[in-house]
Amino acid sequence: MTEAAAVDVAPYSTSRLAAISGYSAQQIRDLEHLGVIPPAIRQSNGYRRFTIAHVTALRAYRQLTIAVGAVAARATMRGIRRLPADEATAGIVALHVDLARSRADTIAALDALDRIVDETARDAPAAPGDTMSITELSAALGVRSSTIRFWEQQGLITPEREGRLAVRRYPPDAVRDSRIVAALRAGGYRIPAVHAVMTSLWALDDGTDARNALQERLQDIAVRSDALLRAGTDLSDLLRSPPVTARRQTGPAPQQESDQTRRGASGSVTS
Repeated sequence: MTEAAAVDVAPYSTSRLAAISGYSAQQIRDLEHLGVIPPAIRQSNGYRRFTIAHVTALRAYRQLTIAVGAVAARATMRGIRRLPADEATAGIVALHVDLARSRADTIAALDALDRIVDETARDAPAAPGDTMSITELSAALGVRSSTIRFWEQQGLITPEREGRLAVRRYPPDAVRDSRIVAALRAGGYRIPAVHAVMTSLWALDDGTDARNALQERLQDIAVRSDALLRAGTDLSDLLRSPPVTARRQTGPAPQQESDQTRRGASGSVTS
């Protein structure tokens, strides 16, 4: 390979790639070590040289980190390089599905919160010790007692236990949760989705604070979804591009970088 061809294939030094990507030189070395980006091409003098594929990979990784976090982003980037194309593509599609599911769960939680507020406004305050038996609750909801016991087993509602026989009694909070579960199930939500909704509600205070928190969650999911879409074109390019393999180029080495330009975030000057 001629020197001109070598520069065309691998035009980026570590410092230049850092300037283009916004990562530090040391971060680029770390991401190469972790398999997030392809291995660098090594010049005859041992210095790293990077290609446009590395620029694309770093750009995709930045957006993926926003969308799904660093751990999942690293796994996805490694999968693109190491898995068959169909498996890697399926993994990327699964990220979109997970975000869509999170959005649906949050919207369902907002709907459930509206039900709570509406019921609180219409119902008289519960008296101390005001509870329902499982028979009374099943009749009020129009479901079988066995269904309510199943919801309890799934952690969706929590009854109180009375007496030596530990008979189930349902206080107002448990009745409220049961109504929400029944409404969600009638709306077609599966148990895992219902559990996600109930967990969201239990973790939040009632009223405005809960609604604001859920709205902020929706906004966060929107930002993450946008980042995942932005990463899509780069990920597609990486899937369709030939793999970059670590190799040493022969022929005259390009001008060496100074220690100052090659210095990474850690202060080291290793290439």
